[in-house]
Amino acid sequence: MNKLLPQTADLLKDPLKTGDRSVLQELTSKKALEITQSLQTTLDPTRLIEIFSAEVGSLIVHHGVRYHNEDTGIDLKLGRQARHACSYNLNIGDEPLGSLTFRRNQKFSDAEFEALEQLLCSLLYPLRNGLLYEDAIQLAQKDPLTGICNRAALDEMLKRELSHAQRKDTSLSLLVLDIDHFKNINDRYGHITGDCALKCVANMVDACKRDGDLLFRYGGEEFVVLMRDTDLAGAHLLAERIRQYIAENSFDCSGATLSITASIGVSELKQNDDPTAMFTRADKALYRAKKNGRNQVCMAANN
Repeated sequence: MNKLLPQTADLLKDPLKTGDRSVLQELTSKKALEITQSLQTTLDPTRLIEIFSAEVGSLIVHHGVRYHNEDTGIDLKLGRQARHACSYNLNIGDEPLGSLTFRRNQKFSDAEFEALEQLLCSLLYPLRNGLLYEDAIQLAQKDPLTGICNRAALDEMLKRELSHAQRKDTSLSLLVLDIDHFKNINDRYGHITGDCALKCVANMVDACKRDGDLLFRYGGEEFVVLMRDTDLAGAHLLAERIRQYIAENSFDCSGATLSITASIGVSELKQNDDPTAMFTRADKALYRAKKNGRNQVCMAANN
């Protein structure tokens, strides 16, 4: 996302040119309080950086900002590139919070460096709280056993993807996969081996799906793959590839060599669909695959 950042710094023109540090310090302290209040409005790390950049821009001219956090995968770029840069590694104690870089065409003065450093103190704790909150949200949507997204994440993402596909008039498909005779694995080998089998299946499905496909553990031994820009024929091809890959590859779990199969039901988004209707059609197709002998893919009925 690119935004045009504030281009004026009228309040600091005279202090910066004359070197009147007392006036600059007074203006910076006032701005720090304003930033603290503004940052209380959100816990979204991206939004926090946007607000901070805008507030700082009313005091210190800059043409672009980049916030990078390798741990969270955030790489936010605002404004535009410019010749000169001023970069900071953000930390609270030994806790890294990422790096923040300001860019503009003119060099930053020593007075501006001092002001930026003081203003950054207003960002650190709100940013850490935002990162912790985002991390908690992500953990709440992860299945602790397999590491993939869980049912809560599926419910949210299915609504979002369905709404997007209907607005843009694009295709969307969904498959529901169930491990055949999974109860027998738990009964014969125990739940530790069963858990290992679930992780192995999740890895195999992940290896088969495309980069844009979304994988979820629905619950128990059921998995869901949500396929963007994919019609029923394309979804069928992926489902068959997954089914065949699982059937043809054995794996070792806690000393036991397991060979398993999976049944899969597939549905495609229809006009006026809602998430429940789309999922229900795939689920019914799955149970039809079970009833017909397992280790197969069944397509949802047209009605």
